[in-house]
Amino acid sequence: MLKINPQFVQAITDAGSLEELFPMVQHAIELEHATIPPYLTALFSFKPNTEAAIRTVIHSIVIEEMLHMTIAANILNAIGGSPNISNPEFVPNYPTHLPMGIGETLIVGIEKYSPDLVKRVFMEIEEPENPIIMLDRAEATYRTIGEFYMALQAKIQEIAPEVLPGDPNKQVTSDFFAPELLFPILSKADAINAINIIVEQGEGTTISPLGTDDELAHYYKFEQLYKGRELVADPNAPHGYSFTGPIIPFDVSNVLPLYPNTKANMLPRGSEERRLLEEFNQTYSNLLFGLHQTFNGQPGNLGNTIGLMYDLRLSCQKLAEMSFPDKYGYTIGPSYEFISPNIKFI
Repeated sequence: MLKINPQFVQAITDAGSLEELFPMVQHAIELEHATIPPYLTALFSFKPNTEAAIRTVIHSIVIEEMLHMTIAANILNAIGGSPNISNPEFVPNYPTHLPMGIGETLIVGIEKYSPDLVKRVFMEIEEPENPIIMLDRAEATYRTIGEFYMALQAKIQEIAPEVLPGDPNKQVTSDFFAPELLFPILSKADAINAINIIVEQGEGTTISPLGTDDELAHYYKFEQLYKGRELVADPNAPHGYSFTGPIIPFDVSNVLPLYPNTKANMLPRGSEERRLLEEFNQTYSNLLFGLHQTFNGQPGNLGNTIGLMYDLRLSCQKLAEMSFPDKYGYTIGPSYEFISPNIKFI
């Protein structure tokens, strides 16, 4: 499972004020974001109108990662900080380690979908401390992502006032998410409940693969894709669930051959391929800018920002169907490189 450098958990434990938690919650926002481009790329790598079952699973996880990022931003605003999203340092340079020293040996890149990618990277990102189906592989030297959030929750419980000091007008809500999952974080109790949502949607609980919304946690959703069968309730199984549900079909010929970890400078200047990749990066950077505005006093921009996700998908699909110059057998993958935003929301 992935482990966070213990210095970050220790920094939370040692914090004597809410201000000292600001950088830790910013790191949480960065972590939630860093998983989205790899998941999106796997989702976008399928040929149009294929692999509906797998698309549905990955899409649901992407949406929940967006929810977690929004919750983390709401928590930072609630304790008096300000999310910092629209800048080059916020964007991972894939392939890379995840933020906070997570996963010493895990390199997360931008790749096409494969069961190997699901097992090697996605399940590793989402694995809880004690997976219900898998064996416990806990290590003493590093701390888990869940432990990081639990430490943050405990510290907020310890030092925060009952009514949090942040500006309530900066809290982001949206009809895009159920109100019991995304709600204004105004009190200590709100923050504690919101952190539970992040942890349980990602890892499940210690006794169930289901999260607070009665859906499978991310780790088990990905495990379904790797095993090729749905995880279903089974009273005869040791933990009440087994991979005996319907088969999840997968045809490797439905995956476009995206070149892994594409960068814009790999493509000829002035070429149509380079123009389209830079267009993708511009849309991605505009998306981050929109989120930055949304989380810094303009919550009404969330709908417009989410709309850019569809532009991102269309741009990626164009790239994924274009041959990669001088790389026989490959098409062009997205690169998620930061470009100064050129959009303004009202």
